[in-house]
Amino acid sequence: MATKTAPRTDLPDTKPAGLETAKKLGLREEEYARIQEILGRVPNFTELSIYSAMWSEHCSYKNSIRLLKTLPRTGPKLLAEAGSENAGLVDIGDGWACAFKIESHNHPSAIEPYQGAATGVGGINRDIFTMGARPIAQLNSLRFGDITKEKSSRWHMRGVVKGIGDYGNAFGVPVLGGEVYFDPCYTTNPLVNAMSVGIVRTDKVISATSHGVGNPVFIVGSATGKDGIHGASFASKDITETSMDDLPAVQVGDPFMEKLLLEASLELAQTDAIIGMQDMGAAGITCSTSEMSAKGESGMDVHLDRVPTRQEGMRPWEILLSESQERMLVVVKKGREKEVKAIFDKWDLHCVDIGTVTEGGQVRFYWNGELVADVPAESLVLGGGAPVYTREEREPAYIKENKKFKAAKVPEPDDLMAVAYDLLSSPNIASKRWVYEQYDTMVRTGTMTTNVPSDAGLVLVKETGKALAVTVDCNGRYVHADPYVGAMIAVSEAARNIVCSGGEPCGVTNCLNFGNPYDPEVYWQFANVIKGMGEACVEFKTPVTGGNVSFYNQSVTEKGEVAVFPTPTIGMVGILNDINKRMTMAFQEKGHLLFLIGKVTDDIASSEYLVRHHKVHRSPAPYFDLRDEHLTHVVVAHLIKKGLISAAHDVSDGGLWTTLVEMGLPNALGFDIVTDSEVRPDAFLFGEGQGRVIIALNEDNETEFLDIMRISKVPFILLGHVTKGKLVVDDEPFGFIEDARKVYEEAIPKAMSEQ
Repeated sequence: MATKTAPRTDLPDTKPAGLETAKKLGLREEEYARIQEILGRVPNFTELSIYSAMWSEHCSYKNSIRLLKTLPRTGPKLLAEAGSENAGLVDIGDGWACAFKIESHNHPSAIEPYQGAATGVGGINRDIFTMGARPIAQLNSLRFGDITKEKSSRWHMRGVVKGIGDYGNAFGVPVLGGEVYFDPCYTTNPLVNAMSVGIVRTDKVISATSHGVGNPVFIVGSATGKDGIHGASFASKDITETSMDDLPAVQVGDPFMEKLLLEASLELAQTDAIIGMQDMGAAGITCSTSEMSAKGESGMDVHLDRVPTRQEGMRPWEILLSESQERMLVVVKKGREKEVKAIFDKWDLHCVDIGTVTEGGQVRFYWNGELVADVPAESLVLGGGAPVYTREEREPAYIKENKKFKAAKVPEPDDLMAVAYDLLSSPNIASKRWVYEQYDTMVRTGTMTTNVPSDAGLVLVKETGKALAVTVDCNGRYVHADPYVGAMIAVSEAARNIVCSGGEPCGVTNCLNFGNPYDPEVYWQFANVIKGMGEACVEFKTPVTGGNVSFYNQSVTEKGEVAVFPTPTIGMVGILNDINKRMTMAFQEKGHLLFLIGKVTDDIASSEYLVRHHKVHRSPAPYFDLRDEHLTHVVVAHLIKKGLISAAHDVSDGGLWTTLVEMGLPNALGFDIVTDSEVRPDAFLFGEGQGRVIIALNEDNETEFLDIMRISKVPFILLGHVTKGKLVVDDEPFGFIEDARKVYEEAIPKAMSEQ
């Protein structure tokens, strides 16, 4: 439908823009034609820039939204429709809700690791507090190349970790958990996925909407600069040798300004003076004005010359597309302007009236009183007029190669102990202390897992006496080996971690990291991941509350194009209603019995052991059965509630051996175990078959434990017992827990000490 007015064409940036300009801005020919159809005329440069940003992959999800809509998006605890607000929202009882979300900042971190990671943390926290929620926990999921061989990967890791630490520590939210994984496929394209979790009264939630003709529109927070311009477009293309030329697309963060913005926003949330509020993330003012207008079925008149800038001579399109940090758009109830301004003045922040809400769906941008852009809001947004595509899918040839793998053809090692200790020195298995010691984990004094570690991070919700259990999980190697099964495993491990900590899973946010969606093999991976993730979320009753898709994690090299492993990072939140029932992963006392719950298999597929020791990179995903996995969760949750066990830890990367070592390290206790005579010892110790948990218990509880296990019909075996510090396998000495600690804790610092 044509707009009633058109911008002048004799002003800077308002001259008609043709197809060649559209292509340079990343738009396709058919998209340019569609824009002309929507406007009823040729767009000008500013309008074309708006569509370029909003129809980029990063903002429009044009190649993923069709499949994303198949994910389970409803549940009894869900308080907001998936993707409809700045973050997901679930009911945690007592009149309180949990707002949580995970997002990527991969491309910025690839070319400027420190600011890329820092602004990723800032952006995800703003998504939480724009809803009126106070962030109480952060997590992150990081992927890098081989730090033992690649100088660039060490540079990425140093910058990313310092960026997360400096921003998060200054902002004042504890990091409760995370994961770090290394593989050569992430050398050029590191993955930086940041998650934030907050709490809000259910009657104080702020929506990202706009309505009410005549209501003023304010920009609050920092001034606008030229950093981050076309950041959304930059995130929607492959990394190449010329990507450093796009460095201005990386935003610059200020955590102290964000802290002020947080407190001002939460003070504002206690009033009823506003209609809605939204963070200015990707595409800046363009995104927030169009999305809030579309949601509220209204329009806006915005005067760009009123926007506070920190650089002289900024042009309208630059102000529109700037992704400068620590800014938000607020729609205020008419007549309440002074009240709102007083709050932001108190916190020494900009609070400037830049426009008004209008009738109809047009978003109009003015410069010194002259109209420079006039577009229908609905045509810009996800689920509205933005394009939706179905891409070609093709199963990669390597999938069939993986299925040919036979464990029987892999020789068993002569020296199990040597392999066991070498495994502990793998950066994928070794302690990530080098990373997490740079983060503040104790700020706000709500963290419950610093001295009593558990599989998920636990944070006390002081207002209710309950706790939230939070985790991020994904093994990209499993997903690459079998996207459908690997995605189910990612969801299952997240749920397993919540359960082993004593919590009940209640919702999922996801960060889906893939290569180029125009590559049929990449899109096949994506489609199968969505299918697997959806089935697992249905099984565990954990609806998808929202998240992020990051395509184009694919680099052009001399050897051709290299995509990262498909990496669907799962962020999961659970509720621990009784904090006295929280469970640790740490052995508590010498003599406690050790049991393995779950099926024992001869499986070594996709294990760190198979790749590191045998150099076998082609195998299927490890053993997995969704129904059996869920039954294991049910029985472990029951054992924890009954108070029968003293420790629980899921078997994941590195297998049973690594799990036992990790359980022994906190209290310097060891173990004496016996392997299953019907399973090859290397598979028993190092295989990564899923759906398994190791538990410890006092002998006094053994009878009741056995009664429950027999009724449950979940497979289990007695492994052995906890020792004072010796490590014994099949009566063979495997050293002491302090020997294991030395190898486990020194591996990453040693690698990172290299320049």
